[in-house]
Amino acid sequence: MVLYTSPFPNSFLSVLHSFSWGLIFPCYWLADRLVASFVPTTYEKRQRADDPCYFHALCIIITTPIYLALLVASLPFALIGFLLWSPLQSARRPYIYSRLEDKNHANGATLLTEWKAAGNGKSFCFGSANVCLLPDSLARFNNVFNTQARAKEIGRRIRNGASRPQIKIYIDSPTNTSISAASFSSLVSPQGGDNTNRTVNAGIKRTTSMEYKGDNSGSNNSEDSREDKGGPGESNEGEENSCIVRINGEDNGHMSDTEPDAVNGQAHASGPAEPSLEGDAEISKTPNHKQKEGDSGSLDSYSASRESLVKVRVGDGTVDQSTVNNKLLYKASIMKKTSVRKKKHTDETFDHEISAFFPANLDFLCLQEVFDKRAAEKLKEQLHHYFEYIVYDVGVYSCHGCCSFKFVNSGLLFASRYPVMDAAYHCYPNGRGTDSLASKGALFLKVQVGSTPQDQRIVGYISCTHLQAIAGDTTVRCEQLDMLQDWLSEFRKSTSSSSTANPEELVAFDVICGDLNFDNCSSEDKLEQQHSLFTHYKDPCRIGPGEDKPWAIGTLLDPEGLYDEEVCTPDNLQKVLESEEGRKGYLVYPTSKNHSSSQKGRKASLKGNGRRIDYMLYTEEGLYLEWKVEVEEFSFITQLAGLTDHLPVAMRLMVSTGEDDP
Repeated sequence: MVLYTSPFPNSFLSVLHSFSWGLIFPCYWLADRLVASFVPTTYEKRQRADDPCYFHALCIIITTPIYLALLVASLPFALIGFLLWSPLQSARRPYIYSRLEDKNHANGATLLTEWKAAGNGKSFCFGSANVCLLPDSLARFNNVFNTQARAKEIGRRIRNGASRPQIKIYIDSPTNTSISAASFSSLVSPQGGDNTNRTVNAGIKRTTSMEYKGDNSGSNNSEDSREDKGGPGESNEGEENSCIVRINGEDNGHMSDTEPDAVNGQAHASGPAEPSLEGDAEISKTPNHKQKEGDSGSLDSYSASRESLVKVRVGDGTVDQSTVNNKLLYKASIMKKTSVRKKKHTDETFDHEISAFFPANLDFLCLQEVFDKRAAEKLKEQLHHYFEYIVYDVGVYSCHGCCSFKFVNSGLLFASRYPVMDAAYHCYPNGRGTDSLASKGALFLKVQVGSTPQDQRIVGYISCTHLQAIAGDTTVRCEQLDMLQDWLSEFRKSTSSSSTANPEELVAFDVICGDLNFDNCSSEDKLEQQHSLFTHYKDPCRIGPGEDKPWAIGTLLDPEGLYDEEVCTPDNLQKVLESEEGRKGYLVYPTSKNHSSSQKGRKASLKGNGRRIDYMLYTEEGLYLEWKVEVEEFSFITQLAGLTDHLPVAMRLMVSTGEDDP
């Protein structure tokens, strides 16, 4: 299957489309600004509370006639442009495939050579998020604004979180479940060395994530350190950019040899730990991100976890001092994993957490509601610093391919560190109401993640979708789930080049991600909860129809509280969501349980953990029979606090081959 790298088959149609859109855009932009001026967000209302009341009214009185006059003047040109634009959509391709051309940042070929189906297996990390990148006037109805700035910041936060190295700390004490920033600063002492990841005795598991901020923080530097590692037999292929640190409670703070893989080089810790770091170290707290107008969050600062930060500056004497990377700056933060929760849910086989970061070494990303084209371009540019392969501008326009006229695309975007082999898109023909104006549908992808010593390709299937949003449309969503399963089955058959007798491909995983717009606990969503999709695909957060696991939380935030100081930063939102009272104040609950419009007044009547409408599903059907797929980790992520009204989710799958390490 040919991947489409441009929206039209030839340059003439592309130029004609650009010309027609150029005629439409002034009218579109003016209408967007005019409506946006009358739909303030709660953040803007709070900012204006300190200003004289007449100032904003004066601005509207002045700008409204100007916008209206220019809008009327641009209408004839927009009409001409529309008459050209609409017929062109019949020749438009359903998506654009973008591959990073800068070979200095490319990593797909390197990743493909890493997994040869040897050893115990390999883990793959999947992320999904609804980012609400609508035209600004429409986004304001969800209490978010400045779509262009948000798109850039969302992309930057995602790639900063995913590209950081990860340190895992194990403590042997069953009672001491906290590590202070000071004690951690004495644990990690990057120095030169060639030893690989080593560990000593373990106890309680915790994860420490390190976010790198250096001279080339925008590039995908995580791949450089990987090249210096040994072969598959010398390290765990499921752990990239990670350092395992085990602490013995009886050795007075000393630690064994460790090696965190640094970015643009390697940083190692060898020998007994010293009370202080080589170089200089400082312990600091990250202040709350200050909101900037038009920002919806902090556009200039990095997110940190909810605990103390350790800033470590290290000089490597083995490297020439004139070298740019002779000093590395880390932000290390201790991420509370699941040691406490595991005591409450001892039957759980995988880790689960509410995290202030996207998972390190994120392999695949599925986004929804990337409707605005300019915002999609800005988001793509940021994501390309980490993901080599991106599929965006997915969907159809005008009357082409669907029953009703489509003004915007599907809003789906897919990013991958691994090469995309095939892609297909289908539009749901049964959209109703405002949802019928968008070409909501499903994007199906086939990626290559490795190869066997016998040159058999190892592939995976990923589906990204966004279902009908209007409450009460349960039959519409069930029909869309039926179509999703049928289309996925057809896609797998049409893209498979294997036979049972002579398999050329081995399927490692099959994952479905997306905003399904129903939850597993609401009485109004019983029909969707019992859909046959959940008999073929597993939901890690679900016990059965109508019942979620105790640690699962809702993913739909209350729009009215997005800019409250308690939740406007990743740290604060993480703290709030870890408590039941906090969740009642800032998550959306099923409408049948919200009897009061007042957030404080309805707290007592709320039950459960909120509406979980963003899903990550996986299946064990149709995979290579000798392999086993298990969930290794599931996360609810707060790193996009203040930028969207949804919580991103992430899942790490371990594909076990059943073979022993060499």
